Amino acid sequence: MGKEDIYLSRAGYNKMIEELSYLKTVRKKELSLAIGTARELGDLKENADYHAAKEAQAMNEKRIAELQNKITHSRILELENIPEGQALIGATVKLINVNTKDELQYTLVSGEEADFATGKISVDSPVGQGLLGHKENDTVEIKVPAGIIKYKIIKISRE
Repeated sequence: MGKEDIYLSRAGYNKMIEELSYLKTVRKKELSLAIGTARELGDLKENADYHAAKEAQAMNEKRIAELQNKITHSRILELENIPEGQALIGATVKLINVNTKDELQYTLVSGEEADFATGKISVDSPVGQGLLGHKENDTVEIKVPAGIIKYKIIKISRE
């Protein structure tokens, strides 16, 4: 990821810390036990359980390193330091699709916290990019793979 800062909400930062703790303690022990058990089964060259456990261990170590790097380069967004009424990272933006009249609500977050199912979209996504910097009552046209979508920003809030 490089030396770039990663902007996270307090909840997103805490979630990363919890995952790192789980991987370094609980998951490491589970994998160590699985490797030990598989080792007891005999010939390691043809032992699928052993190789699967070793691969899982390597993936766990890789994820630990990724999380440690992200945590090291993360900056926690303190919402009180972000201007009100503007679509910036950390803002929740309520929109209306000008054509369909459908109402949507998205919270603008970093790619690390993006979760479309919960309405958290990355500021790097086409919609996130299209909303950045705009204010309430602005109408924005956003180019997405399916074409151009026109939204009117109804409300911007911080939670």
